Amino acid sequence: MNAIEQADAFLAVADQFKLGELPTEQPHLLTQDLSKQALQDLPAAFGALKQVDLMAIRRLRGYAPGIMQLADAIGKTIDEDGRIFIAGCGATGRLALTIETLSRRAALGDELKERVIGFMAGGDAALIRSLEGFEDYPEYGARQLLELGYTAKDLLIGVTEGGETSFVIGATEAAVVDGGRSPWFCYCNPDELLYKAAARSEAVIENNNIEKLNLNVGPMALAGSTRMQATTVQMVAVALALRYYDRSGFIAAELEKLTTMAESLNYEVMIPFTEYEARHYRDGGHVLYHTDIFGMTVLTDTTERAPTFSLPPFENFQAPGQPASLCYLSLEVYEDAASAWDGLLERSPRTLEWDGVTDVAGYGYFLGFDISSKAKSIREQRLQKQADIFSIERIGAGISMALGPCHTTIETVDDEFWKNIILKLLLNAHSTLIMGRLERYEGNLMTWVKPSNNKLIDRAIRYICRLFEQRHDTQLDYRKVCYKLFDIRETLKPDEPIVLRTLDALENQ
Repeated sequence: MNAIEQADAFLAVADQFKLGELPTEQPHLLTQDLSKQALQDLPAAFGALKQVDLMAIRRLRGYAPGIMQLADAIGKTIDEDGRIFIAGCGATGRLALTIETLSRRAALGDELKERVIGFMAGGDAALIRSLEGFEDYPEYGARQLLELGYTAKDLLIGVTEGGETSFVIGATEAAVVDGGRSPWFCYCNPDELLYKAAARSEAVIENNNIEKLNLNVGPMALAGSTRMQATTVQMVAVALALRYYDRSGFIAAELEKLTTMAESLNYEVMIPFTEYEARHYRDGGHVLYHTDIFGMTVLTDTTERAPTFSLPPFENFQAPGQPASLCYLSLEVYEDAASAWDGLLERSPRTLEWDGVTDVAGYGYFLGFDISSKAKSIREQRLQKQADIFSIERIGAGISMALGPCHTTIETVDDEFWKNIILKLLLNAHSTLIMGRLERYEGNLMTWVKPSNNKLIDRAIRYICRLFEQRHDTQLDYRKVCYKLFDIRETLKPDEPIVLRTLDALENQ
C-alpha cells in the first residue's frame, strides 16, 4: 500500500485507538520541563521523576484490598494444583517474564518455582527486541495462551498498562473456559474513559466472567511511557499477590514498606552515571551492561530504550547489516547464547515457530542475540572500539554500580524482589534522563516515538497536534496530520524523529 492507502486504513479504525484522554497517555504536570531539566539541572530532573514515582506508589497503597483478592484467587489455584499464567505486551510482557523468572529463582517463595508461566506478545524473542505489531491482534494472545497448555484448573492474569491492548484482551477472553476459573484483568486507567476510548476495553471490563484489578495511578512522568510508573505498580501488585497467596493480610504492610523504601531512596546517586553515559554516547561510544541477579531488570530497561526513543534496537549478530545499539547486555558467567538465555530465564526459551514469523520470533533468530560473555568481543570487533562496562551487581544487602570513574553502592533490604524494584526505579529515571540529554523528547512528550502500531500512530499524531498548537495557538485537523505522517514515514531515515519532521512539514506548507 502507498502512504495514502496506509493512512486510509488507519483512519478506518482510528476511533478505537484515539487514547489521548486516558491518564496513562496524558503529560504529567510535574515534568513539563523535563527535557530542559535533563540538560541543565539533573538534580531537579531526578527530583521530579522521584516525585512522580512516589505519587504512584502512594496511590498503590489504596488498592491493597483488590491485590489481596487476587492473592486469594492465586491461593485457591495453587491449593487445587493449578498454575498461574501472566500475559503482557511490550513493557507488561517483560513484567510477566520477569515475575516468572523471579518465581523460578524462589525470590517469591519456594512453592511457586514451577507454578508461574509468563508470556508476552511475540514470545520470548520480543523480550530483547520489540515486536510492536503483535499487540494489535487479539487472536495472537489467545493462540499463545492455548499453545502453552492453559486448562480450566489454571488462572490467567492479563496485564496491560492502558487497559486497551488487543493481545492481552484476546488472551484474557480466551481464558474464560467453561467450568474454569475467572481470569483477572489488570490495568491502569479509569473504566469510564476506557469505555469511551475503546469498545474492546468495555467488553472485557464488563464481562462478568472476568475479575478486574484497576490500578489507576495517573499520568506517567514521560507522557505515554508506561514502562515507568504503570508497569512498576503492576509488577509490585502481581508479585505481592503471588508471594502472599496464602497470607494476603501481609500485603498492605508490604506496600507501606515499599513507600518507605522509595521515600528514602536517593535518586541523585545516578547523576554522575547519567552524565557519563550520555556523554559517552554523544562521543560515539557504546556501553556494555554486566550484571548478575538483575539480568531481567537490566535487559528490560536497556531494551525498552529503543522503541521509546527510536534508537537502534539490540542487534541480532546473525544479521551483520543491522545498526549497532548504543548499549548491550553481557552475562559473563555464560559461554554461549543458548546457555545465557537458559540462565537468564531459568528455563529454555519459548519462541514462536509459526509460519511467517520465525524470522523475527523463532528460536534460531533468538539465538542471534548473544548476551553471553562473547557479546563483548563480538561488539568490539563490529564497532572497532572498546566498550565501556557498566557493572550492576549484588553486594551484600545492596546494589553495586560502576561505570568509568563512577562508583556507588545503594543500600537496600536483603530481598531479591525488592532489590529489583529499587533498581527498576533508578534505571527508569537514569535512562529517561540520558535520553533527555540526547534530546529525544520535548518537555515530557516523546517526540522520537516510533509509530509502529495503531496506538503509537495515534500518539504521534496527537503529539504533532499538541506541539503545533503550543507553537501557533492553532489547532490542526487530525486527518490532515495523519496523511502527512504517513507521507513523511515513506522517506524517514532511521535516526530521524517522525514527530518533529512531520511538524516541520506542516509548518512549512
